[in-house]
Amino acid sequence: MNITIRPATIDDMPSVLEIVNHEILHSTAIWDYDIRTLEQQIIILKEKQEKKFPFIVAEKDNKIVGFGTYGSFRFKVGYKFTVEHSVYVHKDFHGNGIGKLLLLELITLAKTQKLHTMIGVIDSENESSITFHEKFGFKTVGIIKESGFKFDRWLDSVFMQLLLE
Repeated sequence: MNITIRPATIDDMPSVLEIVNHEILHSTAIWDYDIRTLEQQIIILKEKQEKKFPFIVAEKDNKIVGFGTYGSFRFKVGYKFTVEHSVYVHKDFHGNGIGKLLLLELITLAKTQKLHTMIGVIDSENESSITFHEKFGFKTVGIIKESGFKFDRWLDSVFMQLLLE
């Protein structure tokens, strides 16, 4: 499978939005209730670009099949070397190594930016994402019980960390 990883553009946002909105409506990977608009997704892209955070896409045969990004973990200056990442793959392309390519690129970019640690916050029921992150050296460093609510039930947050240095 020939996959290209590259920086996202505004033209990619409708495809990214399709992936995001599917996750919002059908999973607990994103704890939003309402689908995003294209305008909202473009604002997210521009904010990442302004803050020098990457927003990358995976492309196969001119179709966006996944994306990844990271941003501020918390907003106090002492956290400036820590980022929280997100990686999503189109529902029709799971299991093809696309998430791996995206996460490897994000880790490389974070190291290039001299960041110290990368955090993933994952729904505790998403065992495949937890296992996926463990393969890259992420360690579970905490669980916050009943920290989210979606689909009429409480959800636990698993915090996973990768030290980059």
